Amino acid sequence: MLKEAMQYIAGLKEASMDPKVVEINGKTYCNKELKRYDEEPMASAIEATTLTAMIDYIKSCSKELRETMIIHVVNPTTVKLYSGLTKEREREYLFKSYAAVPKFSYGNWYSQEEFIIEMQADFEVTEDLQLILKVAGNVEAKTTQNYVDDGTSQRAVIKQGIASKADVLVPNPVELVPYRTFLEVKQPSSEFVFRIRDDRGEPAFKIVEAEGGLWRNEAMNNIKQYLIENLQDTPIYGRITIIA
Repeated sequence: MLKEAMQYIAGLKEASMDPKVVEINGKTYCNKELKRYDEEPMASAIEATTLTAMIDYIKSCSKELRETMIIHVVNPTTVKLYSGLTKEREREYLFKSYAAVPKFSYGNWYSQEEFIIEMQADFEVTEDLQLILKVAGNVEAKTTQNYVDDGTSQRAVIKQGIASKADVLVPNPVELVPYRTFLEVKQPSSEFVFRIRDDRGEPAFKIVEAEGGLWRNEAMNNIKQYLIENLQDTPIYGRITIIA
């Protein structure tokens, strides 16, 4: 009897391991997670921080690409390379380029020294940038309470030479060119609001985007044009669709 009971229990265990397929309301369900062993293998994506790396890969490793390919400009800092649809209606994800851009905090207040450093490090040199740096670098400490602010424009006292001072109008809005996309392409310019305030007797500064993010469309189009210009003379170009 013990032997028969053990055989019965073993049979129950074996039966429980078999997948059960049932149909409910016209839908087919299985109580096991099944894995296909005839799935087409997919490659792992390569990651880089430049567009040049993706272009070099496409040119040098064209044998790894499928019959049709898609380059998707996801946003100003991300570009991905996919295959066309496989027989299983899937796409192979082969390459990703992610731009390593400075992390400037728009809308946040900076101390005088931090602001000057960040502006020089994270922006292209332009006439408006030099004007902002001149104002920010020479604002008289402990005089920020004398700012005239009507909500749109401000006036501040800045140093002029060793002894003299001047009352200047703070520039607004200003057109600046931050590093916000891949360095291989032209950086879009944008208008910003430049503000100054008193922070416990010391000046503090911030800039705020004033265009609602329109620069993103320009940046993505610049990336697309850069890819077209660098791939259009290659034999594989006819197999690639670039979308942005």
